[in-house]
Amino acid sequence: MAYVRKNAGALTATERKRFVDAVLEVKRRGEYDEFVRTHVAYFAADGETQLRTAHMAPSFLPWHRRFLLDMEDALRRVDSSVTLPYWDWTRDRTATSVPWTKDLLGGNGRRSDQQVTTGPFAYSTGNWAIKVGVTDGRYLTRDLGRAASPIQLPTNDDVSWALNDPVYDVQPWDSTVTQGFRNKLEGWGTGSGSASWHNHNRVHRWVGGAMLGAASVNDPVFWLHHAYLDMQWERWQRAHSSHRYLPAAPPGTGDAQHGRVVARHDKLPPWSDTPDQLEDMSGVYRYE
Repeated sequence: MAYVRKNAGALTATERKRFVDAVLEVKRRGEYDEFVRTHVAYFAADGETQLRTAHMAPSFLPWHRRFLLDMEDALRRVDSSVTLPYWDWTRDRTATSVPWTKDLLGGNGRRSDQQVTTGPFAYSTGNWAIKVGVTDGRYLTRDLGRAASPIQLPTNDDVSWALNDPVYDVQPWDSTVTQGFRNKLEGWGTGSGSASWHNHNRVHRWVGGAMLGAASVNDPVFWLHHAYLDMQWERWQRAHSSHRYLPAAPPGTGDAQHGRVVARHDKLPPWSDTPDQLEDMSGVYRYE
C-alpha cells in the first residue's frame, strides 16, 4: 500500500516530533552525511564535460526522486510511521511560517554569522554538526529572504508557468533552454542576478546559508523543498499524460551532449534505476 507524504503545515505535533527525531537518528548513525557526500559528488554543472545527472540536465527530477526515496527509506528504518513532508513555498512564504518553527526545522540564522540558534538543528543542541561541506563551518546557516538583498519566494503563477509547458525537456538538455517543464521548474533563466532564478533555484537562494551550495543537503529543509518539487512533477505527469521524460534516446555521437545526459532507459548513477522506472511512483507514495 502506498504511504502518504503530507504538507508540513498539516503535520500534527506528534508527526513533527517523530519526523525530527528520525532525521536526528539518521544523522547520529552517520547515514545523513553520506547523503550530503552523494549530492556533492553529483553536483556537476553545464561547463563540465562529464555526465550530468543531478542538475542542469533532464534527469534533475528522477535523480532527486530516487535520492528522496533513499532518505525516506533511512527515516522509515528508524520509525516506520515517518514519511517526507513537503514545504509549499507558494503558501508558507515568511521566515516565521512553517517549516521555520521551533518544533520542526527551527528559524532563521542570526544576523552576525547566519548561525541557526533555534530548533532541533541548532549547533548548540549538540545533534547537528556540519561534517561534510564546501567550507569549514560546523554549524547550520540560513539567511531567509536574503537580508542584504531581499528576494521573494516563487508564487503559484511561477509554478503554473512550468506546469503549463507540455514538453518535459528540450535540446540541448541543459541550463540554457528556455522551454520545457524541467528547466522551468529547476529554474535556470536568462540574464543575471535574482531575475534569472526561478522556482527551485530561487528557493535555494531565498533560504540561503547552507542551501546555497552543493552541500545544501546539510539543511533538512532540502528534503521538504524537493518533495514539493517532486509533487509538481507528479502534477505535470497527470496534466500531460501523453508526454514523457525526454530525451527518449541518448544524444548521438555528433551531439555536444553525447555521453553527458541520461536518456529515458539509461541507468541513473549512482543507482541502477532508469528515468523510465522512476516515472510512476503511485504504488510507493502519494501526496495529500
